[in-house]
Amino acid sequence: MTKHTRLFAILSVVIILLAALIIFWLVPRLSEQKTTSTGSSYNIGFGDDTVKARVLDVLEEGTSQLGDQAQAYQILLVKIQEGQFSGQLLEIDYGLRQFRPEGLSFQPGDQLLVTVGQLPDGSVTGYFTDYVRTQPLLILFATFVVFSVLVSGWKGVRSLISMAISLTVIIYYVIPQILAGKDPVLISITGAFFLMTVTLYLTYGWNFKSHAAVVGTFFSLIVTGLLANFFVIFTRLTGFGSEDALFLVQQAQSAINLRGLVLGGMLIGALGVLDDLVITQASAVFELHLADTGQGMRQLFRRSMRIGQDHVAATVNTLVLAYAGAALPALLLFTLSGEQFSYLINFEFVTEEIVRTLVGSLGLVAAVPITTLLACLLAIRHDRLGRFLPLLGPVHPADSHH
Repeated sequence: MTKHTRLFAILSVVIILLAALIIFWLVPRLSEQKTTSTGSSYNIGFGDDTVKARVLDVLEEGTSQLGDQAQAYQILLVKIQEGQFSGQLLEIDYGLRQFRPEGLSFQPGDQLLVTVGQLPDGSVTGYFTDYVRTQPLLILFATFVVFSVLVSGWKGVRSLISMAISLTVIIYYVIPQILAGKDPVLISITGAFFLMTVTLYLTYGWNFKSHAAVVGTFFSLIVTGLLANFFVIFTRLTGFGSEDALFLVQQAQSAINLRGLVLGGMLIGALGVLDDLVITQASAVFELHLADTGQGMRQLFRRSMRIGQDHVAATVNTLVLAYAGAALPALLLFTLSGEQFSYLINFEFVTEEIVRTLVGSLGLVAAVPITTLLACLLAIRHDRLGRFLPLLGPVHPADSHH
């Protein structure tokens, strides 16, 4: 085993442990965000009467008729593992009163979520609520961390740290500020730009490539925000297009600008793709300049834009497919309804997704020439910075320490 292999192996273990600590530190505090300064709780998700339980035995298995569909069922003996009724043994059914996906069944030792209650005679009853998925999610996350470190090295480590910072900012700044009634657009812009600045410099270092990407992201966010604001007003989006929005209005302790929330969501969503596009485009510019330092501004810009056109085509397609994949059940439902497309697109929740996709794509398209121009200026005319040049780091990323 080489020195670098041992280092990465040790580093992978350290990162996994740190990531686990971050998860177990953040999750309880995310739950605390549900409680306002008045001490009231939003009660979103599972209530206090939903607890973890472990399957001790499968008492009965068979087939039941649920409506027009026959499906398998199980009668389980479970032991409550937390809460007021911890240690209590219960018999619950799985598949008698709810739809049971084919191929999913419980075995002794499995964990599940059970909603429990107490009847007037003092007896405890419960019913199946959902699966406990913590362990497979942790395994998936650990796999992601290991492969990120092994494939990307120190950049992978820095990107994982950046991801942790992003989660922290969203949980401790963006969410509380919006819940407190602050302008979602302003909060989203400031939070997004802070995230992008920290993550880009942390991942790619202090150099001219990162400077170009950060400034390009800033102007691209402004363009995206202006476009989003115009088309949200133009299409008369109100923010009430989903049940989540209605539930949020009922639960929030302060007034929330739902139209602003739609705008803020568009900006943060676009940011997730912008960072990849701007840093890749900035890298292309500086690599082209390094390959031929004698080329002029116009020639470098044209060559870089040809690469940028490929970036835009691939990234926009990725964005569209990501939204289409998330909305696949809705698309299937629309197909089954038999309604005309020209009629369906007038529903607000459909219009909102269309606007979100197209505005995000327009922001990506605008980011390419903006970032390319800034990177070309920094690559060719950096000598005009004079005494400030050493403070800005190496001109070419290849000169920086990785």
